[in-house]
Amino acid sequence: MMNRNVVYVVGLGPGDSQFLTAQAAAALDAADVLCGYTVYVELIRARYPGKEICTTGMTKEIDRCRWALQTAQSGKTVALVCSGDAGVYGMASPLLELAPACPGVEVEIIPGLTAALSGAAVLGAPLAHDFCVVSLSDRLTPWPVIEKRLACAAAGDFCLALYNPSSKGRADYLAKAVRILLAEGKAPDTICGTVRNIGRTGQTARLLTLAELEKTEADMFTTVFVGNAATKAQNGKMVTPRGYHGV
Repeated sequence: MMNRNVVYVVGLGPGDSQFLTAQAAAALDAADVLCGYTVYVELIRARYPGKEICTTGMTKEIDRCRWALQTAQSGKTVALVCSGDAGVYGMASPLLELAPACPGVEVEIIPGLTAALSGAAVLGAPLAHDFCVVSLSDRLTPWPVIEKRLACAAAGDFCLALYNPSSKGRADYLAKAVRILLAEGKAPDTICGTVRNIGRTGQTARLLTLAELEKTEADMFTTVFVGNAATKAQNGKMVTPRGYHGV
């Protein structure tokens, strides 16, 4: 049973309602208030015309979390929404860090379908073996730390899912990441893939090599996939073998 004095941190998945889990839908139905980044709240606003709405812009994450906790403390049930999964570059972590300041508020994390998984399904099976997820945004993580993580992933021949590959202020970050992967052992002909607007209107996908990826434009709506040495392009799909014999 859903409780009051609670914040549900809800992962919405890619955005279209078909990707919303039953657990997430139940939490949204039970909430008195929907709170989140404006772009994400707009994905579900039409489904809940009678609910109180609180939205903020980018970089106001801590304000959103505090508001959600304080509102729940006042006796309301709050759904703090995120795209994808709330625990993958989402609001679950900061809200849990802030929660001790609001005693009596229960926090429940509602998982969602993150871009690494929904995008992988569009491409085929790029993450069927060991993989890493790395964000190329250095807004919260110093670039030298990101460089080290990319180098380690390449040295271990992990498959990768790259979030936030480029933006207006970081136009060359994907190219920089590719050069690190190449320098640390990934072959230029490594099979890669990109998916933009996963699960939304205008979704596009492409297969290409790591060498081609270096010259490819991407944005914050794009998720990039890099294969391992065994990954192949097969019938238009990106396939990383799991290792079963007889395939």
